[in-house]
Amino acid sequence: MRHEMGRGESLPAPVRPTPAACPDRRAASGAQVTVLPALWSGAARLAAPGLRLLLARRARRGKEIATRLAERRGIDPTPRPPGPLIWLHAASVGESVSVLPVVAALAAEGASVLLTTGTVTSASLLARRLPELGLEARVRHRFAPLDVPGWAARFLDHWRPDAAGFVESEIWPNLLAACGKRGIPVMLLNARLSPRSFARWRRVPGFARQVLGGFAAIAAQSAADADRLRRLGANRVSAPGNLKFAAPDLPADPAELARWRAALAGRPVWLAASTHPGEEGLVAAAHRTLAAAFPGLVTILVPRHPERGPAIAAVLGAGGLGAGALGPGALGPGALGPGALGPDALGPGGLGSIAVARRALGEGPPAGGIWLADTLGDLGLWYRLAPIVLVGRSLLAPGGGQNPLEPARLGCAVAVGPHTGNFAEPMARLAAAGAVTTVADAAGLAGFVAEMLRDPAARAAMGTRAAAAARGADDLPAQLATALLGMMRGRSGETEASGGARGGDACAGDPHPEDPRATAAAAPSGPG
Repeated sequence: MRHEMGRGESLPAPVRPTPAACPDRRAASGAQVTVLPALWSGAARLAAPGLRLLLARRARRGKEIATRLAERRGIDPTPRPPGPLIWLHAASVGESVSVLPVVAALAAEGASVLLTTGTVTSASLLARRLPELGLEARVRHRFAPLDVPGWAARFLDHWRPDAAGFVESEIWPNLLAACGKRGIPVMLLNARLSPRSFARWRRVPGFARQVLGGFAAIAAQSAADADRLRRLGANRVSAPGNLKFAAPDLPADPAELARWRAALAGRPVWLAASTHPGEEGLVAAAHRTLAAAFPGLVTILVPRHPERGPAIAAVLGAGGLGAGALGPGALGPGALGPGALGPDALGPGGLGSIAVARRALGEGPPAGGIWLADTLGDLGLWYRLAPIVLVGRSLLAPGGGQNPLEPARLGCAVAVGPHTGNFAEPMARLAAAGAVTTVADAAGLAGFVAEMLRDPAARAAMGTRAAAAARGADDLPAQLATALLGMMRGRSGETEASGGARGGDACAGDPHPEDPRATAAAAPSGPG
């Protein structure tokens, strides 16, 4: 259950759950446990057989790794590393990238880190990035268990983390209840709460207070996020900054960069990055409009989920770009804008065939057409090759956006669609610097790209402003790492003082897994 950090505020002193508090929780839990956590827990138990089938189906579709499905049920033969352990959980690629500087800061202090995620794409990315950053000796990646009480308990009893940090909006009731039961302090890092999610939380104010009150500390992305969290009852909230501003430049292989720069030298190039279903049709329409004015144009298209590459290539190459071909609303009424396509643009399939080359098949850019970059972890390469960028998941509602700071840091001229609510603070900063353009449809997108291609000086100036606006919060990862280490050391001292109990032994025998101080974990909302 997901919900969704302003600058300058210091982190509040964390409040740590302790094993000594367990008797009090046992005495009070029967009266204090709310109906919603109990319902969630019971429903998850009942759903467990169906979830096993769902996992198997997802594995067949490539959305889970078949040989690692047991991890999703808390079963893992991987030995726990000796000594203290900090557990960080991030949903997918974006959250994983944003938390890597915190992971590096923890590793620099000698800490062992368990980093869990929930997607195959994030696992593939981390398999590359952790060795590149020299972190593989101290950091283990595993898949997080689904939020079933028994699976959560099995996971925690195996790994026995001394402190935990959940990133942005990953808040799961049963996992957090199990952490509370074991006296494991949990911090919400880079927390975000959109206005839409805030409205949903307000429908259950008591539950919201209970959920948010269970965190040892909450570090919000912005002052607005922090304010919404406080209005819901959170009282250990700060807004020290947004980790996305502290992220390093995305990497790129130097040999690959030199190779493709040479191949594209002197040609008009632009990039549509992290596109979602429905947006590829708009990108293709913009490409068709632009190609008439810019011979040899190469549009680099990077779908957010590379496994969609074959289907996208088939539709683009066949000219099957009629309404709905690439997703809901791809070419809905008015999507292209008046005059977006010339009288000869439409072909038998809707827009006529487009030359398509697929990176996943080892193909280079076409002489003119779309280079489908359906590989994972190469955005740093594409942002360096194409100085003009559309950041996807923003053209069609509900959208939410993807991270505009990644291309901005590399000096790209950036455009987005109107639906970027998940990146309100980065968008506000880029807009204030004149470093981002919002386009409404394919016609607006084509107009932006054409302007940037025709005026290299304006494009370069916009990129310079973007690179300056996208940086900051350099000390934030170390600040958050220090807070997590303090929570870990505080718990270690407390367990030693109480006779060495730790992990699953901290509250052995507690009959109330939905303890009110332990179930501080979830909001009735989807991603904000």
